[in-house]
Formats: sequence, structure tokens, C-alpha cells
Amino acid sequence: MGFFLYSPEAEAQDKDADEIALSIKAGSSRELSSFFDEEVQLTIIGNEGDYSKNQAELVIKDFFKKFPPVDFEIVHRGKSGTSIAYFIGTYQSNSLSFRMLIKCKKDKNDNNIYAIDITKE
Repeated sequence: MGFFLYSPEAEAQDKDADEIALSIKAGSSRELSSFFDEEVQLTIIGNEGDYSKNQAELVIKDFFKKFPPVDFEIVHRGKSGTSIAYFIGTYQSNSLSFRMLIKCKKDKNDNNIYAIDITKE
């Protein structure tokens, strides 16, 4: 007989990851940006930059416009220590596939995205 270890932090992290995944699947830069930290590091197909929350939203909006989402699925979740969480997902846009690495840090009770790395598969 096994036992289940309940963790409110893990549940909140999974809930945030699921909500982030839904906003990506919907192609909603506005919804996704509600999870952004004040500064976000974006690496999109080799183009790298540090952006304010508002600038990052515009960059992601442009990505969604160029590569409209067909599907997004989280394939791996993990954490480093108590304050860093990350997940890797597969983003499908018509005939192209991308790998997304999304890094979040815990700030009070929220998980804020501080980096997104998007590469072609």
C-alpha cells in the first residue's frame, strides 16, 4: 500500500502550468502575459532579448500571428529548488513544430514566467 503526499505548492504550480498551456493553445498573448514577470527573457528561433512585460506580450503576439497555434501539449514538468519551476511543451502550427521551454519563478503565491525559449523541432 502506498501513500500520496499532498503539496499545495505543487498543485498551484500544475494549475498555473495548465492555465499557461491553455493560453498558448488559444494563441492569446494577452492571457499569457498575465503570467509574465516584470522582465522576460525571450529566445524565439535564435532571436534573443530581454523585454518588459508589455514588450514581451507584443513579441509573443507576433509569434502567434506568424505561427498560429494548432495544438500545444506539455511533455515535461520540473522544478529546481523551491522557487523555480519549468515545463517543456510541443507547439504545433500547421506544418511546423516547435519546442517551448518555459521557466517560472515563485513570487509570493504566484508563478511568474521569466523566460521562454522557442526552437524549431
